[in-house]
Amino acid sequence: MHSPSESPAPGRSKKLKTWLARIGIAGFLFFLIKGLVWLAVFAFAGTQIFDRCN
Repeated sequence: MHSPSESPAPGRSKKLKTWLARIGIAGFLFFLIKGLVWLAVFAFAGTQIFDRCN
């Protein structure tokens, strides 16, 4: 039997960590781009509103 500190499949654990790291990077980039798009949308809307006030 395996002790609790030993992993039954060391290669599988490494693959899982790699997969989770990729998901983390993809998630970070998704939310970064999404946030930048929203900032651009609000900046554009703000300039349109203030241009009409003058």
